[in-house]
Amino acid sequence: MELRHLRYFLAVAETCHFGQAAEQLHIAQPALSYAIRQLENSLDATLFTRTTRHVALTPAGEFLRVEATRILNGVDAAQRGVRRIAAGRSGLLRLGLTGTAAFSHLPKIARIVRQELPAVALDIHADLLTPDQCEGLRTGALDVGVLRPPAVGGDVATRTIAAEPLVLAVSADHRLAAEPVVSLADLRSEPFIGYTGQDSAVNDAVTRSCRAAGFVPHREHSTPGTAVLLALVAADLGVSVVPASVRALPLHGVVFRDLVDGGTVDLALAWRDGVDNPVVDAVVAVLAGALTSLDHPALQEQS
Repeated sequence: MELRHLRYFLAVAETCHFGQAAEQLHIAQPALSYAIRQLENSLDATLFTRTTRHVALTPAGEFLRVEATRILNGVDAAQRGVRRIAAGRSGLLRLGLTGTAAFSHLPKIARIVRQELPAVALDIHADLLTPDQCEGLRTGALDVGVLRPPAVGGDVATRTIAAEPLVLAVSADHRLAAEPVVSLADLRSEPFIGYTGQDSAVNDAVTRSCRAAGFVPHREHSTPGTAVLLALVAADLGVSVVPASVRALPLHGVVFRDLVDGGTVDLALAWRDGVDNPVVDAVVAVLAGALTSLDHPALQEQS
């Protein structure tokens, strides 16, 4: 039994007329009659009662009509699914995000993917530092990351989606809490609270900005996550210079102030370079176009 035999059979079953069915199928009527006889022979069953004026389904034919419809609908659905996956329009995408990007960009990302790629499911891995995301991309634990470049190690491509201002976080009773805008020079003698890890892109950006202001920040406390970092700030154990998206994580006792010379830190999409994954390609293309138009005037790509 071949799929074409089932399609021929259904055409005759729907019209109960070999001539009309042959016309619909764009084949000669003798060829259609021969194909139906082949199908009946392979099943060892009569599917139609035929007279010179009338064609009707037998009970076996009625059963096959139901089953053939189900089978062909399943084949068509499988073909559509394969094409969607091959085009990157369907599948599972494991997405990693830095802690601050989860606050500022995860809602946007989820909304964009749901609107543009509704058959792509997201598996979210949040609060991951850039080195951890790069390792996850290389091992296959992650498909796409939202991280702070530069990428750590090789085989990771990045595309910048935002240049995020750095802002000051201080305790509510700190001397600078009442100032609407602060300069980095005002922090020269302050103990700093930063992120754990020598590869922290935020730490590096803060250090560069402080050096441009004429001093090296004294990092008295370090923490792997933003929530604990803000708790230490609230306890007045130091000040912290963080991406502006941290403002989306309010904590009692912490105030944020703009920095006139704080600089920026980039946020980028990242994926494993040189791997053929249509879902990754589709998601990166959709997100890069949508997010850069919202957050960054120019699109930069590095590999």
